[in-house]
Amino acid sequence: MAFDIDDYTATSESVGWEDLDFEAFKTDPLPEQTLRSLRYMCDVEYHTVCYLRDLLVTPSHKERDVSAFMTMWNREEFWHGEALAHVLGLHGITVDFDELKAKRLKLGWRDKLGPLRQSILGNVVGNDFVAVHMSWGAANEWSAVAAYRRLAKLESHPTLSPLLQRIAQQETRHVAFYASQARDRLEKSKVAQKLTRLALQNAWGPVGSSISAPEDVTHVMKHLFGSEEGMKEVRRIDSNIAKLPGMDGLTIVADSLAKRGVAA
Repeated sequence: MAFDIDDYTATSESVGWEDLDFEAFKTDPLPEQTLRSLRYMCDVEYHTVCYLRDLLVTPSHKERDVSAFMTMWNREEFWHGEALAHVLGLHGITVDFDELKAKRLKLGWRDKLGPLRQSILGNVVGNDFVAVHMSWGAANEWSAVAAYRRLAKLESHPTLSPLLQRIAQQETRHVAFYASQARDRLEKSKVAQKLTRLALQNAWGPVGSSISAPEDVTHVMKHLFGSEEGMKEVRRIDSNIAKLPGMDGLTIVADSLAKRGVAA
């Protein structure tokens, strides 16, 4: 079924969390490893604007549906960051703009050259680049849904788990858009298939790995997926990616985690 972009833009809203009992954290605070993973997730959500910045200099922004989606997607991801920052704040962990700015500055030239690199690649490749963007986005969003649901299940907290499930539910709509766009575009172009396969196989990494310290990436991946049940989720993500036209046999998530020593 085709993704209805008009319905999505009309119904897009911030994740609801005002009805949750945040007082529960006073008597049932989160453990350190969960807070560390939440901080990582929060940083990823707040950095969505940087991903959007890079993509706006590529052919993707010229597509009406893609442009409309990215506008709403960026808004929803920001509110995910706000919700996670609130939980962290209740545990004495402050996430503010100055900290986020400092993290971006630490990325140095890698961050500054991001838009230029994307612009050159996108405009040289042309419209087939949009298929790469959509497929990459699908892989990221499948990973995000799995991550939020895994943490919700691992923690089983009366306040945190419902919040994470609500975020995951919004992420499923992001998956639906990216995956439907990726399938349509890959089916129409063998060149797009080859470019996408090359990009995913050689450049993809866990969401957040481009902005976080390697030890933080490894911690989160082991925390969420370093068990047999977690690896089942990893295989499920890879299976979804492999079903995209021309992507059969790819195991980019399992391969990426294996490089970081993450296995059941």
